Amino acid sequence: MKTALITGATSGIGLELAKLFAKDSVNLLLVARNEQKLSEIKQEFEQNYKIKVDFLSLDLSISENIKKIDNYANNKNLQIDFLINSAGFGDFGLFTERDFEKYNEMITLNINALTELTHIFAKKMLAKNSGKILNVASIAGLQPVPNMAVYGATKAFVLSLSQALHYELRKTNVSVTALLPGPTATNFFNRADGEKSRMTDLNMSPAKVAQIGYNAMLKGKRKVIAGFMNKVMGFFAKILPINNFSLAIVAKITEVPISRK
Repeated sequence: MKTALITGATSGIGLELAKLFAKDSVNLLLVARNEQKLSEIKQEFEQNYKIKVDFLSLDLSISENIKKIDNYANNKNLQIDFLINSAGFGDFGLFTERDFEKYNEMITLNINALTELTHIFAKKMLAKNSGKILNVASIAGLQPVPNMAVYGATKAFVLSLSQALHYELRKTNVSVTALLPGPTATNFFNRADGEKSRMTDLNMSPAKVAQIGYNAMLKGKRKVIAGFMNKVMGFFAKILPINNFSLAIVAKITEVPISRK
């Protein structure tokens, strides 16, 4: 049986992707911070889907934890056939008014952890000339995002990296796919202090987003935008010049009309 490594696996898109792999009889190595939730998922999935589920309770915004995943896989003789980089978070607010420590944590998780895990396991996949990587980016990576400046920048990095690697690996049996969700009904907005954002009106279900990303990954696509409205927004992000007018539109969408700490 094949094995999928999934970060951010206890909720949202990551959990829904784990369900899809489990239904397809793929063993799992799940990584998230919540040990109790990971244990519950292990028990449920092993009983319902007859697969093997390993897990690691790690905070990937702490750099030294990233190599622990590789060490665990090596010690357990786990061959990773699928890598799903789903862990990440955002933050709403004016750049100068938010906590830099939170930004530092965000950059470490959204960029550093994803990049290092991709580097580690892409090399292993190349050695056997087989494997698929799905990196969860965002439509926020398609243009600068006032009120979510750092988050948008991290997702632009993920999108750029993923597409470049997809091209580099085009003559191999290893592929890298970027999934670009828009607003999704997860705990993202609560953690980001954006539960009152107008963006929540556009929420898609995480199960639908996961299915779109899963299908695109299996087909080896370079990128996929989840949802019709998000594709429309992606189209306009591509054709509109970056100026005060386009930035004002994005800022209006991302604005949270309440005072926050």
